[in-house]
Amino acid sequence: MDYRSSEPSGESAVSGEIVGPRSEDTLPASAAAAVKVVIVGGFGVGKTTMVGSVSEIRPLTTEETMTQAGVGVDDIAGIERKTETTVAMDFGRISLNERLVLYLFGTPGQERFWFLWNGLFEGALGAVVLIDTRRLEVSFDAVGRLEERGVPFVVAVNAFPEAPVHPMAELRAAMDLPDSVPMIDCDARDRASSRDTLLTLVRHLQSLHTVTPETP
Repeated sequence: MDYRSSEPSGESAVSGEIVGPRSEDTLPASAAAAVKVVIVGGFGVGKTTMVGSVSEIRPLTTEETMTQAGVGVDDIAGIERKTETTVAMDFGRISLNERLVLYLFGTPGQERFWFLWNGLFEGALGAVVLIDTRRLEVSFDAVGRLEERGVPFVVAVNAFPEAPVHPMAELRAAMDLPDSVPMIDCDARDRASSRDTLLTLVRHLQSLHTVTPETP
């Protein structure tokens, strides 16, 4: 597991001195609001990649090498070349502007780790559901769990090489999504694209909390 973001370095590592966070990891002094967001989806849809690409701090990941113990348990159809998997969560942070900070929590994808989802959903104001058009069905459960808990979300169609391209209307129908749920294209590898996805979520959350004045 990658916990390097919290490890001391240089002379401090040698002397055993307890050090604080790196200067680049400290929260901006101008930050006035922090929002917890979860990145969810099925196994191998790009959650760790998205958190890593957009985080302004070194992300914390809990990826482990996949072993024979997962054979027959984890469904790797369509992602046979995947060699590592998240076993707890991913964590990152991004400042959308001088005052608003998002804390990002990526969920594990395999069904045997879904018991961790409830804790990660706790306190989340919104979520991004990543989908892979080659394996659309692996994200159905994520949508269902968010709907059960009443967590607002947007759906992001992650760009994978050789993945089939479908009209958004067809994908929306296949996932039985209402028109009120935003659905967008994204590339989890690209920082700008991932940031735009998070901005779409923030705008969606703002629209849900906008009170329309009653007409006299």
